[in-house]
Amino acid sequence: MTEFEITYDQLGITPTEIYEQMGYGDAMPDDDVLEELRAVTEHVRGFLRPRFSFFMAKGELNTTDDVLSVGAISMNIGRIISRQLRNSELFAFFVATSGMEFEHYQQEIMAQGDMVKVFIADALGSVIAEKTADVMEQELQKRIDEYGWLHTNRFSPGYCGWHVSEQQKLFPMFRKEKPCGITLTDSSLMLPIKSVSGVIGLGQKVRKLEYTCGLCNYEKCYKRRKKNQ
Repeated sequence: MTEFEITYDQLGITPTEIYEQMGYGDAMPDDDVLEELRAVTEHVRGFLRPRFSFFMAKGELNTTDDVLSVGAISMNIGRIISRQLRNSELFAFFVATSGMEFEHYQQEIMAQGDMVKVFIADALGSVIAEKTADVMEQELQKRIDEYGWLHTNRFSPGYCGWHVSEQQKLFPMFRKEKPCGITLTDSSLMLPIKSVSGVIGLGQKVRKLEYTCGLCNYEKCYKRRKKNQ
């Protein structure tokens, strides 16, 4: 297992991705918001150090009970994810985070009471975490290219029927107290908050598909929000 540290520019974030996360859809923010966004982005670019880590492991997928087992750890991943992971020959488990530097920045501007900046930073942080996970997927694909393998979508506790409490089973698998500096609270919240974790299926016969939002009733899912914009 290796940890990777990257920069803001390596994320390849586009303004449109930030606008969408802010709720503008195809519209443009007004000039005042755009100016504030540019200022926040330039400031964040100077200190941001996103990180990600992943490892690959053999596992047993029980599609009857929708349970993924790796060694002595069994995770109840739910029907939607179980179906998407079928035909996997290995499983990649990952974490990706905007980093504590960004977490501290959010805490600072919250204390200052600048709610416009807080709103922008919250949206930007969500994009950073997801784009960091995108870079992680690219690095993962490099590792499996030599086998001629593909990978599935990534799936996280808290989505698609996989209960967020299963983080408590996922994190010990990294065999490090704080992978990428991420702390897991007793309530299964990750700190920094702008972090993601989960599993990806690997193999010759797996496929990366559109997220099956029609099968899921979680209305607050970020994938559902993006599809509806």
